[in-house]
Order: sequence, then structure tokens, then C-alpha cells
Amino acid sequence: MQSYIILLLAAVLLFTTSSCKKDYLEKTPDEDLTQEQVFTNAIFAEQYLANIYSHLPKELAMVDNPCGGCAVNNPFNAASDELEISYEPNFANAMNNGNWNADSYVQDIWSQSYIAIRKANIFLENIGKLVPSELAGEDKITNWKGEAMFLRALHHFFLIRAYGPVPIIDRTLLLDEDLTAFKRQPIEKCVEFIVSECDKAAALLPLRITATTDYGKPSKVACMALKARALLYMASPLWNGNPDYASFKDKEGMRLFPDFQAARWDAAAAAAKACIDLAESAGHKLHRSGADPVKNYQEVFYINFNEEVFFTSNDPDYLNIDAYSEPRGMPGAGWPLQDATQNIVDDYEMANGMRPILGYNADMTPIINPLSGYNERTQAATATDQYYAGTRGMYVDREPRFYASINFTGAKFKTGPPQNRSTPLEFWKGGLDGRPFDAGANFSETGYLMKKLTNPSYVMQPKAGPIRTWIFFRLGEQYLNYAEALNEAQGPLPDVYKYVNLIRDRAGLPGLPPGLSQSDMRERIHHERRIELAFETHRYFDEHRWKIAEKIDNANIYGLDVLTDGYNISSDAFYVRKVVEKRVFEKKHYLWPIQQRELEKNRNLVQNPGW
Repeated sequence: MQSYIILLLAAVLLFTTSSCKKDYLEKTPDEDLTQEQVFTNAIFAEQYLANIYSHLPKELAMVDNPCGGCAVNNPFNAASDELEISYEPNFANAMNNGNWNADSYVQDIWSQSYIAIRKANIFLENIGKLVPSELAGEDKITNWKGEAMFLRALHHFFLIRAYGPVPIIDRTLLLDEDLTAFKRQPIEKCVEFIVSECDKAAALLPLRITATTDYGKPSKVACMALKARALLYMASPLWNGNPDYASFKDKEGMRLFPDFQAARWDAAAAAAKACIDLAESAGHKLHRSGADPVKNYQEVFYINFNEEVFFTSNDPDYLNIDAYSEPRGMPGAGWPLQDATQNIVDDYEMANGMRPILGYNADMTPIINPLSGYNERTQAATATDQYYAGTRGMYVDREPRFYASINFTGAKFKTGPPQNRSTPLEFWKGGLDGRPFDAGANFSETGYLMKKLTNPSYVMQPKAGPIRTWIFFRLGEQYLNYAEALNEAQGPLPDVYKYVNLIRDRAGLPGLPPGLSQSDMRERIHHERRIELAFETHRYFDEHRWKIAEKIDNANIYGLDVLTDGYNISSDAFYVRKVVEKRVFEKKHYLWPIQQRELEKNRNLVQNPGW
């Protein structure tokens, strides 16, 4: 039976279609094509490959729920202790209150990834029909094969990071094929498949993407980055010898999670180091544009395809990543929905590299580190490049990444053209950027907004900004992957210090103190990942793979008192920590449920524990 393909020529494709006003029955000749026609035509084959990219998750979209047929959005940042979304309905909020299950939840990672995998399989099985030509020579066709192989591996990774063990689909399934023949494979087999695919794809791809027309495509380095991350997850406590999953088996009695093997940490360390060495040989390095550590860090996320970046998804039409972090007081009145939590604000270090807060009293007043210089009751006597005089001591002399990542009361924001704001941010009720007395409007529920990932050139009215990308892999992550895996495998060797300190040096911070124990270094690396990788879809999965989510995410999320009238920048009561949300986390939440409809399609699938 000959399969027919409807080419989905959206923004991801290279050529535009005719006007949307034409009758939908008046089809152009290229709207219905056979596989033979697609894969014997270089233009159509490339368009088919381009369409596979459209299924990458829209991780820029942390607020908007996915529409029908869209790639899934990103609930993960707001389902961790980094972010609160002040908007309903939002799937992250449903996760946080425990209101999700196998029947009702809306994030369909399973279907979207398997659709992409099927398309990649069709491409790989048919691209051999294409005869090399001026439009697509042998080198280009080889690269295309590598791209499809990488995307197939990446979507298998998206599946396992959410669901754990999944069926491995490495060929096209026939429409009348018995689905029950495909069952969940042990997690270590899933990772082995991803690793093998990354190695194969790397052999077909260029070392680094340099042509602007190819930005957004994978390279050898991107393949090695995916391989290293998959092995890091495999070595971590959630999957590596987790006693909670020791008895989790499929319907034929096959264990889906293995016993602990310390060697998995060695494998993860070796893969990360190989990725680092390959990346640096290709000219990748931590991004720095000058001596300002705030700017150096901030630019990583809005200067597209800078020298630190390995692989991105390109989303030219999505500007809400900026709109949802725009304060209310800006021209056009922003939509402040991406609210950083007090939890993460408290975790940023001071400029001297000291942690400001050691813990909390029963009333949530902080236990201050006396060596840090932190003082919540004082106010800044003079202005800096980051805040105005009078700014609360809570935000004074913090580390550079804090100022690149968080908008807070007293902060300077877009002081240059085209907006030229000359007043401090004000997040108290009735303040310029806080909750208005009209309770129906959008406002920050925590008293903070996420600044990281936004672009300073964005303007709300008229809504305009540069093309946005989402970074899936960058060099800074690999430094921390390597340091973590090496410390777990062999303890705090000099290379562990080296790569953590490279991250801290770019951030304008002193290096780690010498003589740390393995457990002390583990805590330092966990903290460094929390700050360096904040809002990049790592915290949620780090909490899970370290098995600390049942403590971190089964707790209160805090902000400031944004609901009381009559405050100003000097009001002590405004800066009191208040509960924004009491979150729910059960052990079953470490893995997502497989949707019930998928279990009904394939009776050989087993549901994850607890669902």
C-alpha cells in the first residue's frame, strides 16, 4: 500500500505556499505527494526534513498551553521552585497542585515525539532514493541523514526524561502492524540507543555549524552534548539503582530499571569531557563580549548562535517570552506572568561569592550568613548600573547572574533607547509595576519577574523584537555535567574545580575554596547548576534525577507581600516572605503517566508506578 504524505509547509519550511484565501479543495500540485515523489526530489525531501524540526518542544513558551497539533510547551520551569505562573489555566499550575492524571493532562509529549520519530524513520528509510544533484550533492544528503538521526535520538531523549523507559522505534511501523509487539524497553537500553544514534549521527555531520543559513541544525558537537546529557541522567539516582523502581517490570516480568553501577558515572564523565574537547577544538567557548560579567551572562541567551551555543530551536514568531516578563509600567503595559520565586532569589550568592542565607526560622525569616555582608534591612545609599539608590539591601551587592536573571523592586530596567525608563521597578500593590487596584489585571504574584532569556531590545507597544531561539545545548552545561559526573565517579579532582571555576569566573565570582569533600563538592555543583542553568529547563529534571523533588517541590513557594495597599520602596512589610502557593508532590510524580489512550492502543504497555 502506497503511503501518502501531506507536507506541512509552515514557517519551518523553505518556501511559502499560496494565499490562505484559496478554496481548500483547490489543491496545488505539490500538496498531495507520494513518498516516491517526495524522496526523488531534492526540494521536497529537504522540506520534509525541515518539517521534523517543527515537533521540537516549544520551550520558550512557559505560559501558553499548547494548541491542537502544536509541539508541546514548557511546563517544567514553573513546575520547579524557579518560577510561578500568574495565569490560569496553565498546565504547570495543575502539576503543582497535583491536579493531573493519565486521563486528563494536556501535555502530549508522547504523541508529539513519536510523530517526529516516525517522520525521521520515513526520511531515513527513503532518502536513499534521492540521486545526488546540483541541488543536493552527496555531502548534503549525508548531512541530512545525520540531522534526521540526531532528531530521532533527541525525541527518544525527550520521551525518557519525562516517562522513563519507553518503546524504542527505529523503523517505520506499518499501518496494520500489531502495536502490542512494541513494549517499554529497560531505561539502560533506551539510553544505549540514544548514545549509539548520537555516535552514528556525529559521523555524518559537520564539526560545527558556521553558515548562517544552517543555524538551528545539529553538528557533531551537538550529538556529543546529547550523548553526554543522556549518560548523566542514566548515572543519576532516579535511574541508576533506584530502590523505588527495583520491582517495576513489564507484563512479561522484565525489569525496567537496573541495579546501581558506579561505572555509569565514569561513562558520563568521559562523554562530557569528550564533548568539551571536541567543542573547544571547533572554536566553542564561554561567551564573553567584554569585562562586564552581567552582560557576558545575559547575552548568552539573546545573541543568537553565539560561540557558546551548540544547538537551538528557532522560533521567529514567538515574542511572548519577552511580553510575559515585561513589567506593567512599561509603555504598552507588559503582561507580567513569568514570576521568579523568592526561593531562587534567596539562593543567588553575594558579589563576594558567599551564600547570603543559611536557612530559615519557623516564621520564614532568614538565617543570615554573617560572613556574606547580606543585610535585608538596609537600603542602597548610592545607585549602580543595576539598581537605584534606596533599593533594599536584599538586592544589593548580589552576584552578577542575579542582575542578569531577576527583575526586582528598585532595579534599573531598559534605561536606554528606545524606552528610556528613568524610574525604578515597583512591584508593590499600586506601584507602577505591581498589582493595580483593579484586581483583574495581570501582575507579578511574587514581586519578581524573570529577566533572563529576555531581549533588552524588545518593545511591548508596538509589539516587536528580534527573532528568538531556545538553547537546547551549550558549553556551560557540559562543564557542569563533567564536573558533576567526575566528582561522583572519583571525588573532587582538579578537573572538577577547574570546570566549575570556569563557570564562576565568567560570572565574576571567586573560585571554590580548596579542600572540599566529595559531598561538599556535590552540594556546590548542585547549587552552581541551580544558578547557572536557571530557567533553562534543567532544574525540574535535576530535582528529579537527584531524587530531591519530593522535598523541594512538596513545599511552599514564596514571594513578597504584593497584595497589601499602601507600601512604597522603603516599606519593611513589603519585603516579608509570603506563601504564594503550597505545592503538592507525590513519589509517582518522578515519572509522568503514560496517557490512558496510549495504554488502550497498546495493551502491552505498563503504566508508571503510582498512576
